[in-house]
Amino acid sequence: MSIRLGVCYYPEHWPQSMWESDARRMKELGIKQVRIGEFAWSRIEPSPGELRWDWLDHAIEVLAAEGLEVVMCTPTATPPKWLVDRHEDVLAVDANGRRRAFGSRRHYDFSSDSYFEQSQRIVRLLGERYGKHPAVTAWQTDNEYGCHQTVVSYSPSAQRRFRSWLRARYGSIDALNSAWGTVFWSMEYRSFDEIDAPIGTVTEAHPSHRLDYRRFASDEVVRYNRMQVEILRAHAPGRVMVHNFMQMFLEFDHYPVAADLDVASWDSYPLGALEEMWFPPEEKACWLRTGHPDFASFNHDLYRGMSAQPFWVMEQQPGPVNWAHWNPHPLPGMVRLWSWEAFAHGAGCVSYFRWRQVPFGQEQMHAGLNRPDNRLDVGGEEAARVAREIEEVEQAAGALAQPRGKVALLFDYQAKWLFEIHHQGADFQYARFAFDYYSALRSLGLDVDIVPTSAPLDGYAMIVVPPLPVVPDDLAQRLQQSGAQVLFGPRTGSKTVSLQIPQELPPGPLQSVLPIRVWRVDSMRPNVTEPVQAGALSGQAMHWRDLVEFDGADVETVAKFGDGHPAILRHQRMHYLAAIFDAGLTAGYFEQVARAAGLAPQRLPEGLRLQQRGPLTFAFNYSEATLTLPGAADFIVGAAALPPQGVAIYRSTQQ
Repeated sequence: MSIRLGVCYYPEHWPQSMWESDARRMKELGIKQVRIGEFAWSRIEPSPGELRWDWLDHAIEVLAAEGLEVVMCTPTATPPKWLVDRHEDVLAVDANGRRRAFGSRRHYDFSSDSYFEQSQRIVRLLGERYGKHPAVTAWQTDNEYGCHQTVVSYSPSAQRRFRSWLRARYGSIDALNSAWGTVFWSMEYRSFDEIDAPIGTVTEAHPSHRLDYRRFASDEVVRYNRMQVEILRAHAPGRVMVHNFMQMFLEFDHYPVAADLDVASWDSYPLGALEEMWFPPEEKACWLRTGHPDFASFNHDLYRGMSAQPFWVMEQQPGPVNWAHWNPHPLPGMVRLWSWEAFAHGAGCVSYFRWRQVPFGQEQMHAGLNRPDNRLDVGGEEAARVAREIEEVEQAAGALAQPRGKVALLFDYQAKWLFEIHHQGADFQYARFAFDYYSALRSLGLDVDIVPTSAPLDGYAMIVVPPLPVVPDDLAQRLQQSGAQVLFGPRTGSKTVSLQIPQELPPGPLQSVLPIRVWRVDSMRPNVTEPVQAGALSGQAMHWRDLVEFDGADVETVAKFGDGHPAILRHQRMHYLAAIFDAGLTAGYFEQVARAAGLAPQRLPEGLRLQQRGPLTFAFNYSEATLTLPGAADFIVGAAALPPQGVAIYRSTQQ
């Protein structure tokens, strides 16, 4: 199976007298790899050109002596004070024209020439020193690109590079004026040098201008990461290149960044995410100490879909965190459950954040595997149990292939940006609706691959497309050729790439396979719903409605709104959902389509989730009740009676 546990470690936070004991205890716990160095620039280079490698050399040797592999990080997420003082343009500028200040982290501008050069220098120095060290088997670029809303900067450097980006994209100012429609409100430009950042306007800035600025900012992240990877590949041949992305973070397009890496990893904090994201109060109360049953798995499947090698969880929550509005502790068993859930979805490594809770700084209330007094915490005990169970599962099952679902969910980062710019309804949130579609599929026991709109679609029985405003030109043909049952969310095909309404009306280029037209839209307040009837199914439309017309008898109205407008339409294997529906209606219709696709959906008890990986089924119980697993099975871990927060791993013995 080739799965393993890791941990994040900060030797610079602790006396060197503790390092050998830490490394020995890591090995005894079952840890195989250790991530270090992502915030250590000020210790590596305390003053310009004054390089102190001795402590880092020693830390690596201590870990290597215990047979631990090292993931070395570039320290560029935290430029030191002396560098900021020397190069003021390192600091990003916010939408109000204020430079962001030193004193926390991620205080840099992706478009700063000075910082790009300084990053090249420190990455090259690290690569030269440790690139071929036998214990350093992987490299992490930077840390959590874009965290704390740091993707977009409005600095002079960013504005200058944006103008160059526009020249490369459009070629001529006339082409840009036409694509954007700048004749509206007399916004026509005579040259690219006249174009400023889209901020500070009296009312909203031009939407096409804003969307292109988001695309530009995303491309700056790609450029910056590629620079680091190219340097490291030259100095660390054969080593794994990885970056730790974040949970449901959509401020830049992750797919081109991941394309330059070997491993896409992400940082998993299910309880903090539940508190900070869109979930209503009743769901936050229900899953307070477990996290939502589908949240971690959504991210697992997302990052599996962009990782050349098995994805990693670089930071796994081991106890209470410090950064949410409220920070409950997880129920006993959840750290183990989260770990096994990652492996079930294809992870190659689960790495816990952090080895020991630090008693100082911004994160002193963030738990680790060990308490501040250096005694093993609950998370550490559960990690040790996972390590023992890994050996049992590997002995019983051997190597397992990566999971492959029969259902694909198409995911698009630019859709999120466009709906923020042209939301037309304040609560129309792309991430939320994509997640709700995924959750409906998982509640039916279906394994899901989350893939980009450019992904090959052959072999899928069912393809689900959450609201996708800009549709690639070839998508309709690829969907038709896939032979799958396809479901589209509302607002799909509603805009061109330059953010205009398609001449033929939405769904734009999809009309070749779905001959309908959206002639009007209806944005719905949070306290407004519209009844929907779909045969034996009924429910409510919320947030949004597309009003649809069509010609001919080959389009079927599967469901209607209370006022008679079509709510669900079908043309052959193509299904159009003209609204956001409640969870029951969404899951009910997905179940019907899954059966039409030849799948075998099964409605799972609340809190139960299943995942197939090779011959093994993994079961996870997020609920407060003991659940009985269906079917006859040969259990490797657990039993048919699955207790709350329990994990079971088994082979089916049914013929």
